[in-house]
Amino acid sequence: MTIRAVVFDFGGVLFDWNPQHLYRKLIADDQERQWFLDNICTQAWNTEQDAGRPLAEATQILIDQYPHHEPLIAAYYDRWHEMLRGPLPEGVAILNALHQANMPLFGLTNWSAETFPYALANYPFLRKFRNIVVSGELKLIKPDAAIYHASLSQIRVYLPDIQPGEVVFIDDVAGNIDAAIGLGWQGIHHVSAEQTAGRLRELGVGF
Repeated sequence: MTIRAVVFDFGGVLFDWNPQHLYRKLIADDQERQWFLDNICTQAWNTEQDAGRPLAEATQILIDQYPHHEPLIAAYYDRWHEMLRGPLPEGVAILNALHQANMPLFGLTNWSAETFPYALANYPFLRKFRNIVVSGELKLIKPDAAIYHASLSQIRVYLPDIQPGEVVFIDDVAGNIDAAIGLGWQGIHHVSAEQTAGRLRELGVGF
């Protein structure tokens, strides 16, 4: 099938987002910092916010559990923008090249509805997407099938007759790609921009 639309994940593909960028400033010791991120402000906890839980509620839950860590817990969302170091240039270069080639582009990201507006306001390349499905806005999250169905519905606003096999999804998390492939999409597990560009060309995407 001819690829008629490309869907991008954001973190790890287009954005360098990592709590370490902030917490290196707050916890000097490497082991202590890693313990905090593995046991208190965990990725699983953050994922709940990506799935729609309010940031204030999530923060208070942890402060109630770990009151002696309150300043560090509060910093997670008070200074969240410091975790977003910026764009990943090689990934954005692929996006720009596809845009120049008039390939319809869409976003599908696990991201809090409360923090995503910061990215939208500060990174103009996001305007190249025809639509962006944000997990926190829908209260759905990858790899749940429902969020892929929501994304395909948005793509069909622009390309009404598109079939799942005509869509390719790029994500740095293998499980998210497996879920897309299970629904009939094409998928690229993003390990490097070079490999992703090569795989796109194998799929017949010219840029």
